[in-house]
Amino acid sequence: MRNISAQAITDAVARLCIEANTRLPQDVQAALDKARQEEPWPLAKNTLDLLWSNLSAAREKDLPICQDTGMACVFVELGTDVHIDGSFEAAIHEGVRRGYTDGYLRKSIVADPLRRGNTGDNTPAAITVHLVDGDGCTITVAPKGFGSENMSRIQMLKPADGVEGFRKFVLETVQLAGSNPCPPIVLGIGVGGSFDKVAYLAKKALLRPLDVPNPDSYYAGLERELLTAINELGIGPQGFGGQTTCLGLAIEQMPTHVAGLPVAVNVSCHVTRRASARL
Repeated sequence: MRNISAQAITDAVARLCIEANTRLPQDVQAALDKARQEEPWPLAKNTLDLLWSNLSAAREKDLPICQDTGMACVFVELGTDVHIDGSFEAAIHEGVRRGYTDGYLRKSIVADPLRRGNTGDNTPAAITVHLVDGDGCTITVAPKGFGSENMSRIQMLKPADGVEGFRKFVLETVQLAGSNPCPPIVLGIGVGGSFDKVAYLAKKALLRPLDVPNPDSYYAGLERELLTAINELGIGPQGFGGQTTCLGLAIEQMPTHVAGLPVAVNVSCHVTRRASARL
């Protein structure tokens, strides 16, 4: 059994909140740079150049990549041989509180969805814990802005809809979103499970690097097909047209009921942020 202190968790989460909001993951940077080099439409290319300049300015001045520093989505892979010395959830919330305060990050969380009222420190975090073998603890902070989150959709398709119904729903979601999620976008797609699990799969899919395909060749092929079809829609950067509507997408799947075909699409913008640490 290995002990990890609540303070160590707080320190890691605080650091990751700032890192995720000021440094775009390398795989997303590479995808953006590739799109910038290959985009033929001048207006779209100019827009991508401006996004690249924004990333450079954020890095040089240690500023947030986007003004919407998001809801702090915290994913934890916790080893079954780990004992947390203190309150685990309280430690994560405190890390978010400290990170968003010390990093001068915008605080966007309201205490109640209907009565509103800003909590003033971007807590509570949205915490997802996955138990794994061993004595490790990996924490990933993935801030999620709501300009893109609001464009996300879930649909309980019928099994008869099949893969064509699945493709149609994904493309329809992108078309309905249009310029609202500040394209170029990144998509996390979930299929299978139940109503609640498929939404989790879509969010989890956003954690996978854009240069890592689904390990199942069937779904890896679907990822390539969908990316091509989405970029042929011509929405383009910020909705100005061109071939760069989506930088990348990932599909996560799991078994489901014989009578169901749940599908969820979690829309993200080019500022698809994540930072991880292993304690």
